[in-house]
Amino acid sequence: MILERHYLGCLSQASYLIVDELTKTAAVVDPRRDVELYLEAAARHGATIRHVFLTHFHADFVAGHLELARRTGATLYLGRRATADYEFRPMGDGDRVEFGQVSIEALETPGHTPESVTWLVRDLAPDAAVPLYALTGDTLFIGDVGRPDLMASVGVTAQELASEMYDSLHDKLLALPDDTVVYPGHGAGSACGKSLSDAERSTIGEQRATNPALRPLGKEEFVAELTTGQPAAPAYFAHDATLNRGQVEGLDRLVGDGPPAMTLDQVLAAQAEGAQVLDVRGAEAFAAGHLAGSDAIGLEGRFASWAGSLLDLERPIVVVTKPGTEREVAVRLARVGLDRVLGYLDGAEQAFAARPDLVRSFPRVEASALPTLLSGTGAPLPVDIRAPGEWADGHLDGAVHVPLVELAGRTAELPRDRPLLLICRSGYRSSPAAAILEREGFGPVMELRGGMLAVESAGSAKG
Repeated sequence: MILERHYLGCLSQASYLIVDELTKTAAVVDPRRDVELYLEAAARHGATIRHVFLTHFHADFVAGHLELARRTGATLYLGRRATADYEFRPMGDGDRVEFGQVSIEALETPGHTPESVTWLVRDLAPDAAVPLYALTGDTLFIGDVGRPDLMASVGVTAQELASEMYDSLHDKLLALPDDTVVYPGHGAGSACGKSLSDAERSTIGEQRATNPALRPLGKEEFVAELTTGQPAAPAYFAHDATLNRGQVEGLDRLVGDGPPAMTLDQVLAAQAEGAQVLDVRGAEAFAAGHLAGSDAIGLEGRFASWAGSLLDLERPIVVVTKPGTEREVAVRLARVGLDRVLGYLDGAEQAFAARPDLVRSFPRVEASALPTLLSGTGAPLPVDIRAPGEWADGHLDGAVHVPLVELAGRTAELPRDRPLLLICRSGYRSSPAAAILEREGFGPVMELRGGMLAVESAGSAKG
């Protein structure tokens, strides 16, 4: 048996290919939307994908289960409590799929969602009774467990799911042999838990001993702890969970060779009709010059999750990007369900040079200049847009704290008669913040190049 982990760093998302070498039959667990990599991986092993499994209806990305099943004829498997707008084989405790020397068994582990399932993978040749691997999805992470609050909007309370999570962990997962290898659905950086590790795998025994969420607690105490202090759920999570229950268009048909080129006049017309102009060229290029009214999210970072969190999920998008990256942008947006990409601005730099009246810019200041900048006449107000935990670890004296995900709804808290200095960890998030404030009529706005990392390196004062 072969088990391959395929990890998508920008979404902290893991999927798995399982191949039986005897029959050359393959299965995929939790595929992402661009499924070509699984077809290529199976072909490398001379195998054919016959089975596709979901651990649950994912909220943080659009899965590729339907596309993979359409392209291969594979059977689709979900937990028995799942309801969807397509055919699948429901699986309850003890239900198995066997191919060659591989067995994949359902272990119902509700808690993150009602239909969550852990898939237990066995090699039938040496020992059919003992699971080698537990593909735990978003139930058990390495160093954490899945959050229970993402289903609150559809009639299931966080407390109810946290209670089910307790039972799933203690009655089912911790009953597995200590040497069962745990392969979770996400790593560090995912918003599906509080404090995930970046380790690829662990064991039930290691997690029993080291995972803070698995320490001995009564159910009431566990529920109270798990439902307290969860970060705000990104805006697109409910949208994507709904998409994963329905019929979703295949990525190849949706994106094709990439979005079409658009002239500046076409972009302006689309913008006037409600389209979002998304500039993904990066912080330096955006600060130097961008189309008025643009959004800014750099392609080099956690692009898709920030796009899902900050953009309007219903309005179409026009992209401003570096030449040759247009299709990549469309694919990465589609991974989180942002499917309405109208096109991209052809020759952005030339277009901006021809119409300087439409171009806006703002300065990026160096950390070494902060002592003088913040003590002078007309000093800017530092606005720290990092997450609460980052703020608690240290911040500039005199700064105000407004996390980026809350900024658009809290602009009334910021002064309009004083310059604003935007600060994040590395300088990546300050561009989206500058775009939001610019659209709201704030000015002047400036960014701290390199963010708090640069402050720490320069030794500037912080509280």
